[in-house]
Amino acid sequence: MPDLKGMVALVTGASRGVGRGIAVGLGEAGATVWVTGRSRAGGPRTDGMPGTVEETADAVTAAGGRGVAVVCDHRDDAQVSALIERLRRDEKRLDVLVNNVWGGYEQWSPSKWEVPFWEEPAEWWDGMVNAGLRAHYLASRMAAPLMVERAGRLVLNISASNGDQYMGSVLYHTVKVAVDTLAWAMAQELRAHGIAALSLHPGFTRTEAVRHHYDQDPSLAERFGPLEDETSSPLYVGRAAAALAADADVLEKTGRTFLVGELAKVYGFTDEDGRQPQWPPQRD
Repeated sequence: MPDLKGMVALVTGASRGVGRGIAVGLGEAGATVWVTGRSRAGGPRTDGMPGTVEETADAVTAAGGRGVAVVCDHRDDAQVSALIERLRRDEKRLDVLVNNVWGGYEQWSPSKWEVPFWEEPAEWWDGMVNAGLRAHYLASRMAAPLMVERAGRLVLNISASNGDQYMGSVLYHTVKVAVDTLAWAMAQELRAHGIAALSLHPGFTRTEAVRHHYDQDPSLAERFGPLEDETSSPLYVGRAAAALAADADVLEKTGRTFLVGELAKVYGFTDEDGRQPQWPPQRD
């Protein structure tokens, strides 16, 4: 188990899904984890999905860390600025920034994914860029001064890949590649300050939204395979993030893109069921 005691991390978009898994994985290793999102106790939930920032913070604490919940809409520059200033005031440091927040999925369904790009709603672009790519850039831009001043360790962009294959949507493919490029470019300027910037690809993960769509559409199991086969839990991604954060030589990996499964082999961590799922699946 990595030891992140004394480290402070910020995970954006952590009300549920991969973000929640990352926050809990960092907490499992003993970190203080600030978790952000728009879904809060007693308030609206994105697409009606379960999960709030308060629940994730509680899960971080239960796992062995210290969770801090902050309601933040990462499309709003003022809210992000206030978040970083509060971090500076209360923690006086930031060791790990995980850019996970993402938009554009509101009212999304697998069937909508199959339309050509000229039929994709233009709003998807706004969501994925403003609440995804731009949000990653903005949080990094505002957090970087604190990390540079206080010997931060890692900026981690959560992205996606299907190997070298097209990912099925012009918008999604374009913005995810841009997220990877952002990590590479930030690495060029953060390297001199001892801070690594990487892009991490989770693979097929059993998030609340994925489970919901499988429950609503039985044909998905036939098209993409049974949900439990070759998929991973969100905690698997969190354990990858914790392993990177604890690696004293992580700067040697800066600017690169990694799959969670390949990091599991390098660092020896497993998913919550003891497996090391690989994505894309490895065939004999």
